[in-house]
Amino acid sequence: MKRIWSVFALSLFVFTLCGCVDEEEFADDSNGNFEALWRIMDEHYCFFQEKGVDWDAVYQRYAPQVAGQLTDDQLFEVLGNMLGELRDGHVNLYSPFDVARNWSWHEDYPSNFSDTLYNRYMGTDYKIASSLKYKVLDDNVGYVRYESFSSDIGSGNLDEVLYALMPCRALIIDVRNNSGGLLTLAEKLAARFTDKEIMVGYMQHKTGKGHNEFSSMEEQTLKPAKGMRWHKPVYVLTNRLVFSAANEFVKYMKCCPQVTIVGDQTGGGAGMPFTSELPNGWTVRFSACIMYDRNRQCTEDGIVPDVVVSQTDADFIRGRDTIIEAARALVDSDATP
Repeated sequence: MKRIWSVFALSLFVFTLCGCVDEEEFADDSNGNFEALWRIMDEHYCFFQEKGVDWDAVYQRYAPQVAGQLTDDQLFEVLGNMLGELRDGHVNLYSPFDVARNWSWHEDYPSNFSDTLYNRYMGTDYKIASSLKYKVLDDNVGYVRYESFSSDIGSGNLDEVLYALMPCRALIIDVRNNSGGLLTLAEKLAARFTDKEIMVGYMQHKTGKGHNEFSSMEEQTLKPAKGMRWHKPVYVLTNRLVFSAANEFVKYMKCCPQVTIVGDQTGGGAGMPFTSELPNGWTVRFSACIMYDRNRQCTEDGIVPDVVVSQTDADFIRGRDTIIEAARALVDSDATP
């Protein structure tokens, strides 16, 4: 495979590929649903080695907890806790009354983004093109905010935004708090920053039921867009809530010329999720394909920025976004002969 698998979504909320995994019949009781969930993950989950989880040991710890018939709330708690052992933001259990999740990939870290500061920088005179908000900052640096790759952008929108910001000496793309969406949109935006086809990473697919049964690494390539492209410096702002398709976008951008990643490490999410159903109708989503960067390093745990910056309390009190200001300072320093 030479092209990015952009037809799949990487988001906490988008994936609904129900029926992707065929499972044997299990009884619709506490033990049957436990056995079905454990087996689905055992045979199809892709990150046991990456997470350092002994799934057989997990079975031994949790199986006694489903002895007898539990209430739905009790069963959901046990199954959710079992999945939480994987510490994977793409692993969720969906019931009619709750969603089991592990969001430690961003909840355990500083946010490095403030709506208050963002609103101060944007004011009320910014422009909107589909899902992009943009304006020219007072130092003639273009600023573009993309909040979610679940929200579509058209090629015409991108042409108009880049044309409007063309006089700017550099561009800041802020994807902080962007927790993912569609790979097609991540690819579409990144394609505006390269003039040639570039290799941006690799992917592996699960090929068998064994924990380490995968296909060979298949290249992911990014092709330049047919519309307007940007040739000046670009600074991509990141924090821990950058996840899934947004994490892939940062991976793509690190391969593009004149691009610098600024901010905190991203949240990761490098497993392409599939879904399956338990006997009681609850749905489990899990990572089933692995994505790597161009150096064959898995990005499940996030991508370290080129310039690490965190929001400071002193700057917050002064009404300054430390990460935006760091990018603006880099524009000045990079422009100095």
